[in-house]
Amino acid sequence: MEHFKQLWQYYNIRLQASRETDRDRGEVSATTVVLAASLIALAISVGVIVSGKVRDKANDLNLG
Repeated sequence: MEHFKQLWQYYNIRLQASRETDRDRGEVSATTVVLAASLIALAISVGVIVSGKVRDKANDLNLG
């Protein structure tokens, strides 16, 4: 868990630095793209895990 905290802090610092340098240019940096892609992947994986658990729970129901 500590590894994810350090990784999150690193990307947060890089994102803030990227915003400061890109403010004048209006460009999207590679760091912003990587951070967005990782957040999207995280959201998809959480959705898959939750839907799998719900499906398993629904299959265990005894409807008589």
